[in-house]
Amino acid sequence: MMQDDETAQLKQRIAILEREMTALKQRGYPYRGIRKRADKTIWGLPLYDIAMGPDPEKGEMRGHARGVIAIGDFATGILALGGIARGIVAIGGLALGLLFGMGGLCTGLLALGGLAIGGIAVGGGAIGGIAIGGGAFGYYAVGGGAIGAHVIDGLRQDPEAMRFFNTWLPFLQASFARR
Repeated sequence: MMQDDETAQLKQRIAILEREMTALKQRGYPYRGIRKRADKTIWGLPLYDIAMGPDPEKGEMRGHARGVIAIGDFATGILALGGIARGIVAIGGLALGLLFGMGGLCTGLLALGGLAIGGIAVGGGAIGGIAIGGGAFGYYAVGGGAIGAHVIDGLRQDPEAMRFFNTWLPFLQASFARR
């Protein structure tokens, strides 16, 4: 008896979803995707590729752009901008950059973001050779809570860290002065 009720409810929900899908197809999708690609190529990649949103003809719910300049839900290129971006320079929610990454979670030789992981990492959480952030973990680290070989934080001011950061980031020198 209980299983029959669940089956009937499931069939009812399926019928409602099918009606909604039919209505969406008749109106066109509420959000129409964008697809633009350059004819000119460099190294076999289009100069630019833009792929955002759904493409019903290809059965894609999200666009994946691939080009020298890639802009999309997923973007892969030399310069990649997107929700998930991968490239030499990557900017996005999840940015995986080789040289530069900027985003919520990012990687790169220089990484700037909420959680930054890289050679030089600056962010709320920073992990790198040089780490600057609220929580910083690195060989040279500065932040509210810092862990590393040479650290500047609320409790410690390592002389080597002071020398390094004052040499390379002199505009922060006043921040490091003892009070």
